[in-house]
Amino acid sequence: MANIKDLLIGKPLKSADGNDESHLLTKTQALAMLSSDALSSVAYGPETIVQALMVASAAAIWFSLPIAIIILILLAALIMSYRQVIHAYPSGGGAYLVATGNLGFIPGLIAGGSLLVDYMLTVAVSTASGADAITSAVPVLYKYNLWIAIGLAVILMLMNLRGLRESASFLMIPVYAFIVSTFILLIVGVIRVATGSLPFDATAHIGTTVSNLTIIILLKAFSTGSSSLTGVEAISNAVPFFKKPKENNAAATLAIMGTILGIFFVGIIFLNYWMGVTPKASVTVVAQIATKVFGGGIGYIFFLIFQFATALILAVAANTGYSAFPMLAFNMAKNKVMPHMYMERGARNGYSNGIFSLAVGAILLLFIFNGQTDNLIPLYAIGVFTPFALAQTGMVRYWYKKLGAKFLTKAIFNVIGALISAGIVLILVFLRISQVWPYFIIMPILIFMFVRIKTHYGRVAEQLRVSSEDIHAEHYTGNTVIVLVGNITKPTVDAISYAESIGDTVVALHVGTKDSAEKDKEIHDEFKTYFPDIKFETVESNYRDIVRPVIRYIALVSGKAQKNNHTMTVVVPQFMPNKRWQVALHNQMALRLRLFLGRYDNIIVANYTYHLKK
Repeated sequence: MANIKDLLIGKPLKSADGNDESHLLTKTQALAMLSSDALSSVAYGPETIVQALMVASAAAIWFSLPIAIIILILLAALIMSYRQVIHAYPSGGGAYLVATGNLGFIPGLIAGGSLLVDYMLTVAVSTASGADAITSAVPVLYKYNLWIAIGLAVILMLMNLRGLRESASFLMIPVYAFIVSTFILLIVGVIRVATGSLPFDATAHIGTTVSNLTIIILLKAFSTGSSSLTGVEAISNAVPFFKKPKENNAAATLAIMGTILGIFFVGIIFLNYWMGVTPKASVTVVAQIATKVFGGGIGYIFFLIFQFATALILAVAANTGYSAFPMLAFNMAKNKVMPHMYMERGARNGYSNGIFSLAVGAILLLFIFNGQTDNLIPLYAIGVFTPFALAQTGMVRYWYKKLGAKFLTKAIFNVIGALISAGIVLILVFLRISQVWPYFIIMPILIFMFVRIKTHYGRVAEQLRVSSEDIHAEHYTGNTVIVLVGNITKPTVDAISYAESIGDTVVALHVGTKDSAEKDKEIHDEFKTYFPDIKFETVESNYRDIVRPVIRYIALVSGKAQKNNHTMTVVVPQFMPNKRWQVALHNQMALRLRLFLGRYDNIIVANYTYHLKK
């Protein structure tokens, strides 16, 4: 198993010291690793706006321009705000730490829980989209859509388990291929518009009145299109992954990502309006734009490159979740609202428990929805805009506490971001409640779990804390040892010898049944031959069960031992086969006894293991 593990994720790395940055990311690598989710949304975000507006009529497509401008303002506010978050909370944690530190415990749990679920949705939605892109190119694979999506999730999990630099190096190809090909698309498109070689074919001029258009349709288009901003917060969650100076590098990477995303989003919306592209069942809006911009001949080669790059980034967009989820889980575990196992580093210095948990959650979502995750988009949106709103509000309070009446000089972007994000949440609640209602069931359950975990860790700390009374309390004055005896074998003999070396009182305990009385007597006589001075007890089992009679007897003797101020040690003799596979050929009674006896106070359970040589 160790060899298989090394093959899949690589050989273990030494723990990095504080000065070793070999496993950390440069800005170029971090952009590839942490921006794939946000940048990939360009492939579907503008299309969702157009689809929502088409409910009124094709003439309403021109409204995508003002909607894009508002989304661009929101993006700018979020980028500026999360740059502040990076400098104010350089340990990572993003919206969770901001909300916890400035708004309180429960708002922090809402932000953290929302993002944990959202990252699982990110992986599920992204891998499903990647599978759709693959099966669109190779239709014969369509019936394997679900398994391709699961395969992508597993591949990304293994890639991230290998470490930050390895996964970042792999992602640089699809992410930068998409960035370069999209820039080429926009540059060629703008040049052709400016030179008149790309004719104006809009469905309606700007300012045209659309009789069927309602405020509800506009709000739905805006809230749906805003889903393109998911993933913007990921860099603020992963500041510790950057090379020094961590905050400056993270803030610069966030600014670069925001600039690219804004240019791509507005550019695609503009070209879509100019050419009058409408959604089709078989071809995406972005693909239609690329077809018209690049044209035939040599342009068709550029079209194929763009489509391939789009499919690649959709397939790896889930990696943002794999990067941000473990760091968020680490910060929540550090605050004792998630299990401490999320603070442990794996063989390759990554938070492997978080990576593995994310993959399992995403795969379950893929199974539940059979790889068809379109209906998850509104749930996906409310899961990220709730933390957005809480983080922006938290930063407003942060600046107020720090600057007093002059807080608006620093908090203006936070105020804008908070108002727009909260507005999107309200739109989703009132207009998409049929799709987002699971959020209001999942979040109370998660918050309840977080609170119970926090309470548990608090009680554990309280009970384990040492006081002066504990130091000066009377210590044990002796040890009563019980050795479990099945048959008289070498492990039994050696275990008895060990028990005599540590115990003041030694008792051999054998469990018999009514139909084995003769055999039990033979064991008793043989034992007394070897150990005449050691007390031998036989307890009878009516149901051929060894565990319960042993526990009953030990509980009885333990009470007497405590009265004499003795510890109670139970020694379980066992033998270990020479080959690991041979373990399955023998019963696991020792394991069962340890499991049950571990529930009792003041009882020490020891396995005496005899190793076979053949």
